[in-house]
Amino acid sequence: MMKKLLQHGFIYLVLAFLYLPILILAFYSFTDATMIGQVRGFSLDNYVTLFTKDELISMMLGTVLLALGVALLSTILGTLGAIGAFYSKKGIRGTVELLNEIPIVNADVVTGFSVCIFLIVMCHMDKGTFIPLVVAQTALCAPFVYLSITPRLKMMDHSLYEAALDLGCKPRQALMKVVIPQIRPGIVSGFMTAITLSLDDYFIATYTKPATFDTISTYVVNATRGSQTEIKTALWALSAILFIVVVGSVVYMNISASRKGEERA
Repeated sequence: MMKKLLQHGFIYLVLAFLYLPILILAFYSFTDATMIGQVRGFSLDNYVTLFTKDELISMMLGTVLLALGVALLSTILGTLGAIGAFYSKKGIRGTVELLNEIPIVNADVVTGFSVCIFLIVMCHMDKGTFIPLVVAQTALCAPFVYLSITPRLKMMDHSLYEAALDLGCKPRQALMKVVIPQIRPGIVSGFMTAITLSLDDYFIATYTKPATFDTISTYVVNATRGSQTEIKTALWALSAILFIVVVGSVVYMNISASRKGEERA
């Protein structure tokens, strides 16, 4: 009995450590407090400011469009890389897997700085364009897409692909009609992971973004150093919205996966 209490207590402690700060921030986003610790009346002013101030709207829209574009590129590259490596010889597959792990283990600041030097200093690319930023974030996200898809490739029924070839399908048709449907959950998971990584990225964006553009991460860091209380508290509302969206997405994906599993059973 005591062992179960200790186990449950440890789990609750970890959950509280992870989520309590976010819940506190979400609570204060619905008040008119100007700093954490000041409990005042209920207010939606932070949310009004968030969706009416042009500066904040432009920053959020630009970040979301960047995240979707980077996630799409990363998903395409990660999917092609995972499929290509999986059907390659053992030596090639092992080399690709090793190279894929390097960007994951590597620090984001190193990736951002190296891409900045290569594209802007060596290739003389204009930093005012979004190409360095997109390339750098894609280099960050694509390896995670690769990792999401590889387990699905190992779990799928390979006899179906071979049967499709025997029945007259070309390799491209067998890939689209047999392989892709079986690994679709991994592709979706990789796409969502890439969006999250792009939204969360700070160091890479700092080195490679245009001077006139801010992502959510860079904007938040700069805003915390400023003196505009209205902007700071509006960012509490943004944090709460992002948390709700992430929780809702995870719950929806798990429910969908559970229903599909029951239908197959």
